[in-house]
Amino acid sequence: MPETLIRSARPEDAGEIVRLVKALAAYENEPPEAVKMTEADVLRDGFAAPRRFEALLAELDGEAVGFALYFHNYSTWEGRSGIYIEDLFVEERARGLGLGRALVTEIACIAKARGCPRVDLWVLHWNPTRDFYHRIGIRHMDEWLPYRMVEPAISRLADGGD
Repeated sequence: MPETLIRSARPEDAGEIVRLVKALAAYENEPPEAVKMTEADVLRDGFAAPRRFEALLAELDGEAVGFALYFHNYSTWEGRSGIYIEDLFVEERARGLGLGRALVTEIACIAKARGCPRVDLWVLHWNPTRDFYHRIGIRHMDEWLPYRMVEPAISRLADGGD
């Protein structure tokens, strides 16, 4: 039986986090160069103040094979912070061992301990893990549409343009 472990990421895991993000990009049919994150970014934003994200690693026989990267958001209606899962990924060779569920379970434990009334995430419409999310109680919200502003629109608006 393979040995599995879910643990908080440490600074020395920065390279593994970047590797896993690139593996996630490949899973989503994106080229590795689409990932701009570097080990320096992980160290700065995940392990130095102000800490912008936290991460969990899933290990199989001592090797990182999955991760969850998350951070706090805030609900004005709840008057409390929640947790937003930015990325959740398990390498294909380690799927079916319960590591994805274990990562989400650990985030649920963190949310409960921190008094967070909700956990949010986005899922690509074609992602087969949507069935898994439904089974564990994560629901698709039809009434909300995601919107995003990126460069150059950010600069144009910030600089007073239309």
